[in-house]
Amino acid sequence: MYSDKVMDHFNNPRNVGEIENPSGVGTVGNAKCGDIMRMYFDIDEQGVIRDVKFKTFGCGAAIATSSMATELVKGKTVQEALTVTNQAVMEALDGLPPVKVHCSLLAEEAIHAALWDYAEKNHITIEGLKKPVDDIAEKEEAEEE
Repeated sequence: MYSDKVMDHFNNPRNVGEIENPSGVGTVGNAKCGDIMRMYFDIDEQGVIRDVKFKTFGCGAAIATSSMATELVKGKTVQEALTVTNQAVMEALDGLPPVKVHCSLLAEEAIHAALWDYAEKNHITIEGLKKPVDDIAEKEEAEEE
């Protein structure tokens, strides 16, 4: 059912925790399944994500996608982090069962939410960044319409 990479990131999640005084923090959830993901960024003066941490309340796939997403954005510029999609997270984990794809959407939105918070705190615009949703169930419903 789950790939070895998903199981590894679930059993040994990377970058778990909080960052004190983060440059940006984003929290998103999914009201349908109850998952909640919070991502913390420490971004330097050049716009590079020096450190990233996460806290996730949810299923194994939610924890695995959180862990992988932090690995994918760490050391990247803000603009590079913006290009990390749910598809990229799933591919890096060697796939997810169809019923767990929403977990990768949660990871993508958490990245965007943390970037949005960073941009607001610094009164800057990040080209291509749209206001994130608080509940990805809303986004899923909009895509189904």
